[in-house]
Amino acid sequence: MTVPNQVSNVVTGKPLSTGGVLVADTTATLPTTASSAPDAAFLGSGYIGEDGVTESNGRTVEKVRAWGGDVVKILQTEHTLSYQFTFIESLNTQVLKSVYGDANVTTTAGTPTVGTLQTIEINSETLPHKSYVLEVRDGAAKVRIVVPDGQITEVGETTYSDTSVIAYPVTVECFPDENGNKAYKYTDDGVFVP
Repeated sequence: MTVPNQVSNVVTGKPLSTGGVLVADTTATLPTTASSAPDAAFLGSGYIGEDGVTESNGRTVEKVRAWGGDVVKILQTEHTLSYQFTFIESLNTQVLKSVYGDANVTTTAGTPTVGTLQTIEINSETLPHKSYVLEVRDGAAKVRIVVPDGQITEVGETTYSDTSVIAYPVTVECFPDENGNKAYKYTDDGVFVP
């Protein structure tokens, strides 16, 4: 049976109003549906740049050829999964911890005479593994991507200019969990069936 084309299956990728990128330690309880409330340990990273989140799902293969040149087998030699996005709330404590490492950011609450103070130590320490929840919606439709074990492996250039916001473009590399999965994608089309 052929399923007809359905406009309702075409969705865009806007963030939830509560934020599109949530981060927690890898010990946090992971959500297992598109709509369940995430564990309170997941903290929002504020606004993300207008390009949203890009998923890169890479496979490297090697072709095995028989005598005469025919391809008789494809060997997969590598698989990678990563997500790229840009943090644009450069005064957000969670963003700074993501970019520089939890131990390298010290925050002192504001007082009647001084604002919130943050001290950031920039060094060569490896950034920690974290769990990520990426929240996407289009009207009632939802897509949630859960990364049980991710690590920021690349932080792009940061520009300090009066013509653009201070931003941190990052790449999160995904690692397999105990089931061999690097991420989980949950969807809810938002259409209730009586």
